[in-house]
Order: sequence, then structure tokens, then C-alpha cells
Amino acid sequence: MAIDIGISAKDRRKISEGLAKLLADNYSLYLKTHAFHWNVTGPMFNSLHVMFETQYNELWLANDQIAERIRSLDVFAPGSYSQFAKLTSIKEESGVPDWKDMVQQLVDGHETAARTGRAVFKLADAADDQPTADLITQRLEAHEKTAWMLRSLLK
Repeated sequence: MAIDIGISAKDRRKISEGLAKLLADNYSLYLKTHAFHWNVTGPMFNSLHVMFETQYNELWLANDQIAERIRSLDVFAPGSYSQFAKLTSIKEESGVPDWKDMVQQLVDGHETAARTGRAVFKLADAADDQPTADLITQRLEAHEKTAWMLRSLLK
């Protein structure tokens, strides 16, 4: 059945491609945050362990929202590690850095996701796609607030 929601197929495809990058960034950030939750050590252990858990849970729920928006635009959402690896701008961490480097990497990751989101917002706004613009606004708020909170630990 054809979709007719007032957004052209071309615009839906472009927006979905941007959302796929945001999903990949968000999912990669989720994985990194969860791994840091498991592996953090040092004097900030308890605080960071709890903070990272709150953050990875928020990211996990956002993954579903982003993927479902892609599907609402009648495009299939990426869902494999290999797809995410090709799409993400988040740098992978294969080791276990100290807590300060963990925090810095998460700041960088949230800022990266915010930049990705801003690029998608422009596409959504140009196509008069308010639901995507609203979703992106919510993601920007979450990524920027989390980056601020993490950045505050490094001062």
C-alpha cells in the first residue's frame, strides 16, 4: 500500500538516511555507555556507575523512537552492528580507559550525536516534517544536557 502523508518519497528517503545516521550514533553511544557502566573503576565508581546506567537506559529507549520514525516514513531501519558501524560518527572504544577518559569520550559522543541531529533537523524542517523535527529536538535536548552534565565532572 502506498504511503501518502504529505512528504515526497524523495524527502522521506533523505530524512530516513539522516535518521539512520542518528540511530547509528545513538546506538553506538548506548553500547559505549553501557560498557563504561560495566567497567568503570576509581574514586568516581559509584557515581559514574549509576549515572551511566541512567544514560544508557535513556539512549536505549531513544533507539526505538528513532527506528520507529524511520519506519513511519516507510523506510526500513538499520539494525545490525555492521550497518551501524558504516553509519556512525561515534568513535569506538575497544579498551577500558580510565574514568576521566570515559567521561570525555561520552561528552564527545553526545556532541557528535547532537551535530548529526542538527543536520537531520534541517532536512525535516525543509520537508515540513514536524514529527521528525520534534523527535530531533527532543534528542538534541537529551544529548546536549547529558554532555553538559558529563563535562561538569571534568572541571
